[in-house]
Amino acid sequence: MDLFGLILIGLILLLYFKNLYTRRKRKKTAVPTGYRQLLEANVRYYQQLGPNDKIRFEEKVERFLKRTHIEGVGAEVEPLDRVLIAASAIIPIFGFKDWEYFNLTNVILYPDTFDESYQFEGNRRNILGMVGSGALNGQMILSRSALREGFSNTTDKSNTAIHEFVHLLDKSDGTVDGLPTKLLEHSYSIPWMKLVHQTIHEMSEGHTDINPYGATNEAEFFAVISEYFFERPDLLAEKHPELYQMLSRIFQQNPANI
Repeated sequence: MDLFGLILIGLILLLYFKNLYTRRKRKKTAVPTGYRQLLEANVRYYQQLGPNDKIRFEEKVERFLKRTHIEGVGAEVEPLDRVLIAASAIIPIFGFKDWEYFNLTNVILYPDTFDESYQFEGNRRNILGMVGSGALNGQMILSRSALREGFSNTTDKSNTAIHEFVHLLDKSDGTVDGLPTKLLEHSYSIPWMKLVHQTIHEMSEGHTDINPYGATNEAEFFAVISEYFFERPDLLAEKHPELYQMLSRIFQQNPANI
């Protein structure tokens, strides 16, 4: 082998080991020190869990953070941001034993709202979060202000990050259509969609307290009503018992009775 070949092999090995070192270093720093305290101080869902479930939640948070790259664009990713993103991911899947977000590799954090061109400057910024498609497939974009607001306001029925992770769950069967076939038994598919369309009709007539954005389509309804389910489960169970029971079946959780 000539000198050029040896140099080329050396460069390849150098790049390989450098990448391996970077990945290992990222895994070590992905989970913030004191993340349990951040969960306890900022995530009501976690606060209401029993001791054993808290440990299980923490394990899932650690695994998510080690497997998912989180980066900031125009914003520095702080420990609280990492913890809130991970909590948003784990809350919808906490009822499933071994669920992984195989369709997510990166979460990109913007400082505030952004537009359809992914710009966070200008006058037409109205997007709080988005699950990427096409060239951005496998990525999620979140507004940090919306992320933090979703956990700091405990009286509303909204949580942007949970909304986007529910879209990912919906997408796990290949389409974002409001019918999570991997989560819902086949026999309940027709009753679920019937209930969705009935509720969307009520929303269009202004006869409900559900966020009207949910009437956009079936996929947005599923994400919006899931926010309500996890943010104010007691209220949803009281005002919309059929929806609550269906969502309990889908997510295999009963958060009103934690």
